[in-house]
Amino acid sequence: MWKPEGKDRVKNYLIFDFGASNGRASVAAFNGTEFTFETIHRFDNIPVFAAGTLYWDILRLFSELKTGILLASKKYRDIRSIGLDTWGVDFGFLDKNGKLISNPVHYRDAGRNSVTEEVFEIIPRKDVFKFSGVALHSYYSIFNMHYLKKNSAVEYLNASKFLMIPDIFNYFLTGIAVNEFTDSHTTALCNPYTKLWDSGIIEKLGFSKEIFGRIVQSGTAVGPLQKSVSEELEIKSIPVIAPATHDTPSAILGVPFVEKNVTPAFISIGTWGITVYEMDSPLINDEVYNSGYANEAGAEGKMLLFKNFVGMWLIQQCRNKWIKDKGSEISFDDIMNSARNAQPVDSFIDLDSSDFIVNQNDLPKVISSFCSRTGQKVPEGIDQTARIIYQTLALKIKDDLEILAGLIGRKIDYLHIVGGGTKDELFCQWVTDAAGIPAFAGPTETSSVGNLLMQLKADGEIKGIEDGRQLSFNSFEVKRYKPQNPDHWDRQYAKFKSVMRSLQ
Repeated sequence: MWKPEGKDRVKNYLIFDFGASNGRASVAAFNGTEFTFETIHRFDNIPVFAAGTLYWDILRLFSELKTGILLASKKYRDIRSIGLDTWGVDFGFLDKNGKLISNPVHYRDAGRNSVTEEVFEIIPRKDVFKFSGVALHSYYSIFNMHYLKKNSAVEYLNASKFLMIPDIFNYFLTGIAVNEFTDSHTTALCNPYTKLWDSGIIEKLGFSKEIFGRIVQSGTAVGPLQKSVSEELEIKSIPVIAPATHDTPSAILGVPFVEKNVTPAFISIGTWGITVYEMDSPLINDEVYNSGYANEAGAEGKMLLFKNFVGMWLIQQCRNKWIKDKGSEISFDDIMNSARNAQPVDSFIDLDSSDFIVNQNDLPKVISSFCSRTGQKVPEGIDQTARIIYQTLALKIKDDLEILAGLIGRKIDYLHIVGGGTKDELFCQWVTDAAGIPAFAGPTETSSVGNLLMQLKADGEIKGIEDGRQLSFNSFEVKRYKPQNPDHWDRQYAKFKSVMRSLQ
């Protein structure tokens, strides 16, 4: 891989990737044909539970953002632009004076996840799907907005502008309030064809149309750092670009996929897992609606046919509890190896259950309780609990891939796994084994790659997705996995399907 030899030979771009549990600031050095990343700042993203509500600590995260800008500016003489991406579905409001009214509510907050049926009494579930094409999970923005309206929340009553999380950060940086489309689409209030707010659904739900501002497409220049930020950090102003600000389409954009005449599926695995097929236009029909798949806006006008499932959040939450109980550190590698060496246990959990979506203080206990009440073997210890999580994730992906192949009417030729989960070799191998499909894994930071590619496009360095993915291919090595133990995984899948049917 090319390594930059002198700062004068490259262009540097600053990338922020905010995940649901942590974030990082990286500088990409680009020489025209390849790029390298240097991570210059890492930080935790820890929600705050206060007075019965789970919030994002948005101002601390903005402080981390400014720290990353300052560190990058000190080390690199010229930063061409800044771009940031975050998780989807969450939002906040500005008042008439342009001030953020309240900390945004976390998508795992119990209150906002409790009103789906109320919304569907106003607009039937299927009609919401036909309007937007999106998944209708309880944590989507449409439900949080209804919850705030129902409870006459101060931030809702005094809202002048509606902004998604990345839009808030861009507003803090530039003073310019716009909504980037890929993240806005996760509200279920956008039309995937017009790429605008859907006034019909907004009016039916009784939301104020005036608070929904201008939507821009990925790769749009938002504006320069405003004077107050530049002066506070004592740096020169830097352009701020809106990449695909939702991290999932950013991750899919960054996949080093250059094969022709093949049908790939992408697996993005981090806090959430997502099975994705990239399309040129939305696919909104009864088959998709009944399948659990949905549409999500991608970069460059693409649409992503996708299905969410709870991902490595399960391991993260269990690890937190195990560390607390043990009183000492337990690494993710420790957990992975424990699962690998555990005695087989033919128990599975339902990743679509609300038990595994909302915040849990003792997730291992929740898993044990789920197994007990569904007549399955209760796991004993860290090793068996971790094994149940891993094997359930692998079999869930296999099931979703079979559904996907039916929807698109073609066989999936191979998988490309991206995101932080690619560091977990056991997970990647078990996904490959369960699916029975060859897989490539890596890089881990494809959200950052996709972020960079939109900055490069805004800077005139590339024309679009194909150019960008070739750059990604030039710049990273990926690991290949081949399916193993087909008989074992076929037996496990049959047991998994039996358990899932019993829950219906």
